[in-house]
Amino acid sequence: MRVVHYGCRNGEAHGLKHVEVPVPAPAKDEVLLKVEAASLNPLDWKLQKMTWGSSFMLQFPHIPGIDVAGEVVEVGARVKEFKAGEKVVSVLSHVWGGGLAEFAVAKENLTVSRPSQVSAAEGAGLPISGLTALRALIEEVDIKLDGSGKQKSILIEGASGGVGHHAVQLAKLGNTHVTATCGTQNIDFVRSLGADEVLPYKTQTLIWSLSGRKYNAVLHCSTGIPQSIANLSTNREVIDLTPVVSTKWTRDVRTFFRKKQLVPKFVSLKKKNLAYLVGLKEGKLKTVIDSKHPLSKAEAAWTKRIDEDGDASGKIIVEP
Repeated sequence: MRVVHYGCRNGEAHGLKHVEVPVPAPAKDEVLLKVEAASLNPLDWKLQKMTWGSSFMLQFPHIPGIDVAGEVVEVGARVKEFKAGEKVVSVLSHVWGGGLAEFAVAKENLTVSRPSQVSAAEGAGLPISGLTALRALIEEVDIKLDGSGKQKSILIEGASGGVGHHAVQLAKLGNTHVTATCGTQNIDFVRSLGADEVLPYKTQTLIWSLSGRKYNAVLHCSTGIPQSIANLSTNREVIDLTPVVSTKWTRDVRTFFRKKQLVPKFVSLKKKNLAYLVGLKEGKLKTVIDSKHPLSKAEAAWTKRIDEDGDASGKIIVEP
């Protein structure tokens, strides 16, 4: 099968290599997928660049891509839920990766059925970004997605990207007033997702809600240091959904903000939550596709993912 992999760190797009390798065989608890689409996340290129990434124990050569959608072609001996021919969405191991390939193996416990109304690109664009947003909103902000509960006001920084555009839509399912920031070219796009107020990046206006509201929480979905602390209520949190800074930097910021804490938050991979999000895709949650690229031009997708980090309009998709 054709795959794209890299054999060392810090190579960026020119470090990607096109090779042919044997099709993997599924283990007892795995399914073999014919990959129809894979999405790129910031984690993919950041793992390639980070010199401390050895702590993640990546296997080299490494095939990047952990969000995939495809068709089951073979199942392991202990797999009960799926059979050949079914359409699914899966999250692959960040250690082994495997998404930028014609075939990939996925654990049954991180694979869910994909309804016919959900395209492969939409399905592949959902897992990591959707699960990250879902966890922050439910666990940290305590938003009830059925619309019950006291109204809360939140700010979403970087609302046009993968995590951000899912966060806006999920937050609006609850009783939530959403203020969002994005690049000027994406203001109309973010407003169309349901945001109540949309402010441009890199201006003093983003510190203040147009309606003068205090935020119950800030979801930081872009790169750099959160800018909207001044209007955050006391004893509230800035939830960093792109935590790549050092522990020392985080500790220093916590001290500086005193009662306004910066909380790094990583994705939690749970099958029931992925199934919930895929179910919402049928009318209540949409994955917007920024661009699609063939596997043969994966370098273009990789470069776009790096260059537009924080400014993309949705998800970047690679199709075999």
